[in-house]
Amino acid sequence: MEKANILDEQAIARAVTRIAHEIIERNRGIDECILVGIKTRGAVLAKRLADKIAQIEGRPILTGELDITLYRDDLQLKHESQEPEVHQVDIQHDVNNKKVILVDDVLYTGRTVRAAMDAVMDLGRPAAIQLAVLVDRGHRELPIRPDFVGKNIPTSSEERVVVNVNEEDGKDGVTIHIK
Repeated sequence: MEKANILDEQAIARAVTRIAHEIIERNRGIDECILVGIKTRGAVLAKRLADKIAQIEGRPILTGELDITLYRDDLQLKHESQEPEVHQVDIQHDVNNKKVILVDDVLYTGRTVRAAMDAVMDLGRPAAIQLAVLVDRGHRELPIRPDFVGKNIPTSSEERVVVNVNEEDGKDGVTIHIK
């Protein structure tokens, strides 16, 4: 059941623009940076950030996508014989000595980000890993902190933050639902 509408399409666009500017400023440009979206909605947001950064900088930023399914420490299968669905890691660039900026929709426990960091480290040794999220809802189980945040939304553990993006859901918006 929907409890509150937090961000609409315009608010998401403003957050993406602000995060793009913050990424450029903090990294003194985009040299040696790679934006890596965590599938599915993080990848969509990373594409939007890449488009905005290209518009601001006048040149594209390197990008990639990660599916962290097999890196999850909480992976549970419905049937013991069932194999998890694996999607290809799509990072066509060398991550060694690069600043990898992970992009996700919601930061909650930190376990998704930890899994994404493991996946990146399997590809090489980046100079730094930064984190950009549209929503930080708190309740961390791991010591992970975002570098770039669209909106901080205090929530209870009984609530669920739902991010919709037009590319996947037919509309943009962030809502809080009661479990």
